Amino acid sequence: MSWTEPILHVDMDSFFVEVERLRDPELKGRPVAVGGKGPRGVIASASYEARRLGVHSAQPSATALRLCPELEIVAPEHGRYREMSLTVFEVFRSFTPLVEGLSLDEAFLDVRGLRLHFDSTIDVAREIRQQIRSHLGLPASVGVASNKLLAKLASQEAKPDGVHHVPRSDELGFLHRLPADALWGVGPATLAGLERLGVESVGDIGAIPAAALAKALGPTLGHHLHELANARDERPVEPDGEAKSISVEETYDSDLTGVDVIETAMLSHAQKLSWRLHRAGLAAKTVTLKARYDDFTTITRSQTLSGGIDGAHDLFKVATSLLTQLDLRRPVRLLGLGATSLHPSDRPRQLDLGHDRAWDSLEDAIAEVKERFGEGSVAPARLVGRDADRAPGRRSSKSS
Repeated sequence: MSWTEPILHVDMDSFFVEVERLRDPELKGRPVAVGGKGPRGVIASASYEARRLGVHSAQPSATALRLCPELEIVAPEHGRYREMSLTVFEVFRSFTPLVEGLSLDEAFLDVRGLRLHFDSTIDVAREIRQQIRSHLGLPASVGVASNKLLAKLASQEAKPDGVHHVPRSDELGFLHRLPADALWGVGPATLAGLERLGVESVGDIGAIPAAALAKALGPTLGHHLHELANARDERPVEPDGEAKSISVEETYDSDLTGVDVIETAMLSHAQKLSWRLHRAGLAAKTVTLKARYDDFTTITRSQTLSGGIDGAHDLFKVATSLLTQLDLRRPVRLLGLGATSLHPSDRPRQLDLGHDRAWDSLEDAIAEVKERFGEGSVAPARLVGRDADRAPGRRSSKSS
């Protein structure tokens, strides 16, 4: 007999904060946020203790501190979160290969293949939470339902650190009481249009004839919302393929000025990006530089190579070539370096850059030291003693 609610949505609770609490147990039970502390700082993740006081993600740190003066803000360490995310997803895939990641800390799982091993999908959800808790020490919330839409909404009901099951018999009852903007596709503009129709809840959307929705919102969006409002979501769980991109990005409290300062910051990015590629066992054929000037103008430049690279030396060489295409006389607010067109790093390496194989041996030796003593155990002399990792005033970091 098949299960009628085989889709799970697993969402790690306050993921960045909880990872930081593993590192520093004194943060437990206190209002904590991960984000930037400077004047341009933004909250990336907030604990539930902080959320109860009005702190939330994407909020300026200054606002968060006004709402919660005792808030402890921890600088983000995205490399640590990515490594923990990989371990979380290993737990997911130990249950089913049908795992579709949405971000570092959430995924859809199709667990219908486990019906001979568990009595119900609720039991699977509970076991996944238990495995994550016992092996990693992290809380997770799980929604259980017949499709993706309902499972994701159910995981919100499960928070924090719980399981919420939406049975087939109560799908519309669960869905129709939610606010209209709970549906995918209902942003501020669409919500304003729906409110002009007298809509407040998902149930109100479901009660409007499909033709009327299509006339008000357009045929594509109208049909989409009519289907969702009636609990119809036919999208399958699509297992993740190869990683699409890995990147490093920094926004600075003080704008970067001068070629030397910008190149030094880019060298730090190349070191971090190389380490993340190494840990993932990947090499990149395309390298992309991103820069945002002080007037918020954003420029991207890319170079595609004939083969893959993963070493910091080669990444920095490509990055400095891309930097020559920018106006480095202008102050730079944000700087990023990304890798795409990824493939396993055991394929033949790119040799078109005037590549010296001695660098490969050096990079391998550096990787061994980092594996043993940590990512910050070795660095180029240009970065040592200059605090270039914050050059001249790092606010926040982002990786993807």
